[in-house]
Amino acid sequence: MFPTLVWRVDLEAKSRQAINAEILSALGRMRANLPPLAAGQGWQSTQRLHELEEFRELFACVRHAVAGILRFLQIDYEAFEVTACWATVLASGAEHRAHYHPNNFLSGVYYVRTHPGADTINFHDPRGQAGIIRPPVIALTGENTDQVVVRVNDGTLLIFPSYLRHSVATNASQEERISISFNIMFSAFTENLSKPLWSAQE
Repeated sequence: MFPTLVWRVDLEAKSRQAINAEILSALGRMRANLPPLAAGQGWQSTQRLHELEEFRELFACVRHAVAGILRFLQIDYEAFEVTACWATVLASGAEHRAHYHPNNFLSGVYYVRTHPGADTINFHDPRGQAGIIRPPVIALTGENTDQVVVRVNDGTLLIFPSYLRHSVATNASQEERISISFNIMFSAFTENLSKPLWSAQE
């Protein structure tokens, strides 16, 4: 009942390599005048990366995936837009605390550089009341856990409801972990979708 869905796409090698080369080139220019990240530090870009030419191919994949998700959910409205997109770079020892992305319908992350020890994302149970009683269990399963750890690779694209809290564990590798995050919202929401879902009696 009431499932929380996470969609996964793993890009084919040829597409992944081309997209990642463009992204790494763009990020290299953005960070050219910045000092290297120290252990435990992170860096985030501006939130308008989806407007750059270097991200065009990635967002062609994102738009295709989101259109499929809306069809799967049988949502009777297909107009959507990217409201923000940013890069996150985590040095060795850095982490990203649990958070969610307000004022959007879907959120996602694309993985550019992962390494053993820096190749997971944690999704947390969105049902706050479920944590009120936590009896001991014999083994963790999908039905009793309050956190799911998803392992990812270079070229993995995850899309999930924006209300779903998520975090990134400490980068246990010696290399930088690089990901691209984004948000999706329905176009013209106030004009088309924010009205009450019931009709007045006349």
